[in-house]
Amino acid sequence: MQIYNTLTRRKEPFQTLEPGKVRMYVCGMTVYDYCHLGHARVMVAFDVITRYLRARGYDVTYVRNVTDIDDKILKRAEENGESITALTERMIAAMHEDEARLSVLPPDEEPRATRHIDDIIAMIETLIAKGYAYAADNGDVYYRVRKFEGYGKLNNRNLDDMRSGARVDIDAHKEDPLDFVLWKAAKPGEAHWASPWGDGRPGWHIECSAMSKCCLGDTFDIHGGGPDLTFPHHENEIAQSEAANEKPFVNTWMHAGAVRVNQEKMSKSLGNFFTIRDVLSEHDAEVVRYLLVASHYRSPINYSVDSLAEARKSLVRFYTSLEGLALGESTPNADAELGSTESIYRERFFAAMDDDFNTPEALSVLFDLVRELNRVRNSEPEQAATFAHELKALAEMLGLLQQSPEAFLKGGQALSLSEAEIEAKISERALAKANKDFAKADAIRDELTTQGIVLKDSREGTTWVVETP
Repeated sequence: MQIYNTLTRRKEPFQTLEPGKVRMYVCGMTVYDYCHLGHARVMVAFDVITRYLRARGYDVTYVRNVTDIDDKILKRAEENGESITALTERMIAAMHEDEARLSVLPPDEEPRATRHIDDIIAMIETLIAKGYAYAADNGDVYYRVRKFEGYGKLNNRNLDDMRSGARVDIDAHKEDPLDFVLWKAAKPGEAHWASPWGDGRPGWHIECSAMSKCCLGDTFDIHGGGPDLTFPHHENEIAQSEAANEKPFVNTWMHAGAVRVNQEKMSKSLGNFFTIRDVLSEHDAEVVRYLLVASHYRSPINYSVDSLAEARKSLVRFYTSLEGLALGESTPNADAELGSTESIYRERFFAAMDDDFNTPEALSVLFDLVRELNRVRNSEPEQAATFAHELKALAEMLGLLQQSPEAFLKGGQALSLSEAEIEAKISERALAKANKDFAKADAIRDELTTQGIVLKDSREGTTWVVETP
């Protein structure tokens, strides 16, 4: 296996700290609002990575944190006239609903910042004792950036360049403008915790250093997150953790690509900002997941009506190939073939995923498998069933094709007719054909087609699917 490491800026052979075990930490959400498409991108990317590592035989411990105390949370709770706890609990529940609809498996651990205050304070005390942090006279505690020799290595940045060109907080209480806050003194009426430096709350960066250490130890295998986190958040995590623990922090850094909407950056100011639930209210969840999986996890994704339509067409092709095959139980030789090296499709799929989780290439293998399945579908039904089981087993590693073909092909978008009404139209058309009223039969087919319902005639009768116009 090879994984691209953001730190070294190249693909590297994947070697775990402990044989057969992977410890992975991914920066999660700040729960002041509903999750957006960018969050979905990170959720799905690391869900696929976790699924594949487990399929590869690794014992994975996947930790994804929740930031439940933050300036944005304080502001939103005040605006809403609700408590911080009420707001964050509501948003966490919504986040779990969103990820479940996208078939994202829950992480093994989901630490919350407010439940690790003692761990955070202990790490800050260690940093102060080692000279990497200092308490200011206003009750804040800051990290001495210039004290840490490796600062900037994740982003390949020079400290002097950062000072001259970077956006840094101007604060008279800092020794250096590049220093960042570890502990914030509480303002009147704000949520706070007692500390050796007075009442306050943790800074954002220190939360992840403390929680990852608590859950995974001083050093772990993979740290992931969104594309906007490399600087300053992940750079600051490295500085904090390596200074406090005097050990390398992470072996492999992974970052998902950004989401663009109609080739533009997604932002509220451009009016193209979408929450996950906005999207899922109009589009099938598996179609959205397919769109997120179809691009390499490091590549940007373009979200548009056209890209969603292409995603749906691909899934229709997959599910159509499975339609009508017995998928409830394995055929006698299916399990043996799936678990052996004899399957060229399995070998090619694993080779693609071993190459830095190359999902576009892995999907191309599945399309080849579909072509072969369709070729033997009628002439070799047992072989077709074996291919169908293999298709579903491989697709499961991507979190796809786990519905029944009938459920997907007859759903996924709003229809103007109920299923009973569609079946009634099919019966009416069959009667017209029996009476040789072919004009009426064609009119019924055309009427259904204009509503996105495509009829499929066979010797066994007529079935229907929903297709995107």
